[in-house]
Amino acid sequence: MVRYEYPFNESIRTMLRVEHLFDRLGQLMGREAPVDHHFALVTLFEIMDVASRADLKSDVLKELERCRTQFNGYRGNPSISERALDEVIGRVDHAYDGLNQAAGKAGQALTSNEWLMGIRSRVSIPGGTCEFDLPAYYAWQQHDGAKRRNDLLQWTASLMPLAEAVSLLLGLVRDSGAPHKVVASAGHFQQSLPAGRSYHLLRLRVDPSLGLIPEITVHRLLVSVRWMRQDGEGRLRASQEDMPFELALCGS
Repeated sequence: MVRYEYPFNESIRTMLRVEHLFDRLGQLMGREAPVDHHFALVTLFEIMDVASRADLKSDVLKELERCRTQFNGYRGNPSISERALDEVIGRVDHAYDGLNQAAGKAGQALTSNEWLMGIRSRVSIPGGTCEFDLPAYYAWQQHDGAKRRNDLLQWTASLMPLAEAVSLLLGLVRDSGAPHKVVASAGHFQQSLPAGRSYHLLRLRVDPSLGLIPEITVHRLLVSVRWMRQDGEGRLRASQEDMPFELALCGS
């Protein structure tokens, strides 16, 4: 099954982008080729860009504090395991403390590294990191893969508290939604949302053998999914078939 996710608000949208970048960073760092480690650095710079454009750190800390208050409110509820509650609150506390103790915005410590910032200033230029433009960077790429990986681990260390916090928050959001099976009649599905309830994330799963791509629209009172197919030139065309898929609405 292929899973698609769609955010209901800008905060979740930003966290999904950050999670996507950290996932890519982890995959690239685990490889050996210089070109993989080059794009690991490019991804590192993208994370810094996303974190600096919005006050991401402050927003994440506020959300962690909200979760901590919410979970502490469950104390004494006989239907909730105190042991499980302690475990979740402990994870929230650890993520909050780690991110709160990091100085400045995510990745700010790296801005004092002139060598890295020199690379960052040229990665957006087509071919701007050639050996004749950045000979010191070219020399670094000739190092053993393990040496390059250790450098990358050192540079990304200051970003790991953000990665942990975002992963935890998105995990809690995802766990709040129960999947159920639905059918899109003639390729289109709509569902009204109850007033007074806040949703953060839509998740759906579909059989990849159907060759479908969702066109998702969300609103505080309505969600809509139109299933599309690609034609021979890659253009999306609306499907007119009844399509089963799995849907989960995650929120508080």
